[in-house]
Amino acid sequence: MKTKSSGFTLIELLVVVAIIGILAAVGVVSYSGYVETTKKKSAQNTMLQISLGQVEYYSDRGVYYGTSATTCTPTAKTSDDIETNLLGGADVITGDYFMCAAQSGSNFYTVAEEAKGSSKCKISQTKSNKPTFNSSCSD
Repeated sequence: MKTKSSGFTLIELLVVVAIIGILAAVGVVSYSGYVETTKKKSAQNTMLQISLGQVEYYSDRGVYYGTSATTCTPTAKTSDDIETNLLGGADVITGDYFMCAAQSGSNFYTVAEEAKGSSKCKISQTKSNKPTFNSSCSD
């Protein structure tokens, strides 16, 4: 006598679970890449806001804001100082980057960003250039 069974076999269920696992893994990797790219673009946009603040600061005082050196080290304090002096106290510098500003003479400035907890990814901008990533970051 033959019995008719309805349902799925164990092999069929394992195949479905494996396929769902592969799709989930691909989705998580894609999402992580999307989040990183968004953070970098946000940092670049903040640097452009700082550049506009530098122009306003220069028009008021005749010099650019920043330490009197051609380079600087981004920290939480330098980020807070930029927000206070260039961005009207607005809490614009958020997320995963610290920022700093340096000025050399009256007609040159550099804005630098560095990923928090890492010295690998840095973004820099001078008076005449758009924000650029160093070689260990991808655009």
